[in-house]
Amino acid sequence: MRFCLYCVIVCLGMVLSGAESRPTLILQGNAAAVVVDLGGGSISDFHLLDNGLNPLQWDSWYFRNPGEGDPPLEPRPMGHFICLDRWGSSSAAEKAHGMPNHGEAGVVWWEVTREPELKNGVWEADMRADLPMAGLRIERTLALSENEAVVSVVESVTNYRPIGRIYNFVQHPSVGGPFLNEKTVVDCNGGRGFMQDASLENPQERVVHWPRAKKQDGTEVDVRFLSGDDQPPVVSYLVEDEHGWVTGSSPDNGLLIGYLWRTAEYPWLNIWRNVRKGKPYARGLEFGTTGLHRPGHDLVATGRIFGRPVIRYIDASETQTFSYVNFLVAIPEDFAGVFEVIYENETLSVVERGEKQRRYDLAVGDLF
Repeated sequence: MRFCLYCVIVCLGMVLSGAESRPTLILQGNAAAVVVDLGGGSISDFHLLDNGLNPLQWDSWYFRNPGEGDPPLEPRPMGHFICLDRWGSSSAAEKAHGMPNHGEAGVVWWEVTREPELKNGVWEADMRADLPMAGLRIERTLALSENEAVVSVVESVTNYRPIGRIYNFVQHPSVGGPFLNEKTVVDCNGGRGFMQDASLENPQERVVHWPRAKKQDGTEVDVRFLSGDDQPPVVSYLVEDEHGWVTGSSPDNGLLIGYLWRTAEYPWLNIWRNVRKGKPYARGLEFGTTGLHRPGHDLVATGRIFGRPVIRYIDASETQTFSYVNFLVAIPEDFAGVFEVIYENETLSVVERGEKQRRYDLAVGDLF
């Protein structure tokens, strides 16, 4: 009862004085805890109870305003935020009317519509937000396994306007230090890819295949790693398996974070890399409906890359539903990275690359 009362208090947004006191929603089981910041709807913290390290330590305020003191209380993107109704920049005309980059979802207040409750071994809660300029409503069900470090997220996007429109929906998990360092490895099942700095007329002109990317001078880099060079900063890959997955492994911290989703909903994986003062500062493990980081008019002109759409359409009063799974795994110091993530028989398995091929199984139930 004590836990439920605490959640009710934070869900109602009872904020103490001080710049860092923000309304949050907390789900905590026996293995892990997850925190959602209601000022922007970001999953700002996901950690193992016996480890305590939060991989999602990234905050847009400190990213844009380094060394400028405490941030304001206003909503802002943190950790894992969502990009809706767009991924990337607004057009000049849209910016003049106040539309932010990545859309409104990360800069509006979210409302808790169902307080945390334990059902069949899973802690669940519901929340939602309205995006007034976009004319969209986002509703989310968050479910944390009581005994596993697994979060299942189902999100529904509704167009409440009387006309249809184009849009995009991208998940934007961002990992930072101390989880992120020179030894952190990113793995995924991406395939063909292109650099975001390629020409709009032919973004496929410099095709690469995971985990390779190219700098402007043609030099190849392995984007599984990040040290003192963040070029190219954003590379997008098409995922052509039934399920997409991406992981970040930090062996010296004993922790792995990963995501699993259906490619029928999210066919694109976008890898963002950022370095400051010669050290890894942030990595975006972004999966979504588009791989083109451009305003809407450019998306319409491009249409498809590698034969897959880079934009979606939602009709008047239509609701479209998306889902993914987020998980944490304790790993040893000699962990070599991820070879594959398998979902079968209600079990999610992380298989290590290399000769050892150690397997880490999570009982996750019926996810999709």
